[in-house]
Amino acid sequence: MATIKDVAKHAEVSTSTVSHVLNKTRYVSENITGRVMSAVEALHYAPSALARSLKIKNTRTLGMLVTTSVNPFFAEVVKGVERRCYEQGYNLLLCNTEGDLKRLNFNIDMLLQKQVDGLLLLSDEIAGQNLNIFARHKPVPTVVMDFAETSFPCDKIQNNSRHGGYLATRHLINNGHTKIGCISGPRNKPTAARRFDGYMQAMQEAGLEINEQWHAFGNFECEGGKLAFEQVLAAGAMPTALFVCNDMMAMGVISSAHKHGISVPEDLSIIGYDDIKLAEFITPPLTTIHQPKFNLGCIAFDTLLDKIKTQRENDLHIQLQPKLVVRSSVRSLNT
Repeated sequence: MATIKDVAKHAEVSTSTVSHVLNKTRYVSENITGRVMSAVEALHYAPSALARSLKIKNTRTLGMLVTTSVNPFFAEVVKGVERRCYEQGYNLLLCNTEGDLKRLNFNIDMLLQKQVDGLLLLSDEIAGQNLNIFARHKPVPTVVMDFAETSFPCDKIQNNSRHGGYLATRHLINNGHTKIGCISGPRNKPTAARRFDGYMQAMQEAGLEINEQWHAFGNFECEGGKLAFEQVLAAGAMPTALFVCNDMMAMGVISSAHKHGISVPEDLSIIGYDDIKLAEFITPPLTTIHQPKFNLGCIAFDTLLDKIKTQRENDLHIQLQPKLVVRSSVRSLNT
């Protein structure tokens, strides 16, 4: 098995020059870089990531926790992170919590034991738990995405969910709807609470009656949307429109409405939240609130990399703005 010394001898350069070429840690002329890479190919040299990490005291590996990679929202954020990892020469260890606090703690312990250079957290189990993830480990640079209060130092990148809920409800109001309900996520999740607050703000500003029988709460999955819609349906008189606080639940609502002979948008208008890729391909194509998911992943990586490289002590708070995406699931009642 070839070593870095063999590559250096073959290319007639020093081992440090080979290291700089392979790790892109210093400018090396095109001619010398070509010689080194030709030697690597000729000798079938494969650098040892373990040896490199021991020498330079970093692993070029990041850990990422998400609630579930099955949900397309999380998958699109991960895609942005993974793209930037590839471009910058980092590895990514991805873990799912599945909404389980014990699993979250296990995964954090495992990632920190593997000496990742930093953490990216997209898991709402962190919020409201007063959880100190560094109680038993040396802190590493950390970015928390989209969620609320934390008891450990970290940068935060959040979508303005309250404004998104407001935009969604205003769109229904602007289309002539006055009987508007809301299917929200779990009551104890900050993201769900902020979107619901935005809905309430728009309703109150418009002076519209708020009917609590048209409020239901799901688990941010299709099944949760289905069950929440059936709860609203069982209450009696239906609203003309629903703000459903994520696209996965909105798809569950549309499916259940169809089974009950309720046509969307002719009988019931629906607006979702997230703008996952599937939203434009369901029937009818879903009007929704767009979150910049891929960009969220890219920004999270770039923010974390900045903290790793600069070792800055101050924490950043970055807020991303949602926007309305109009498709075909909202009917205008304006005459």
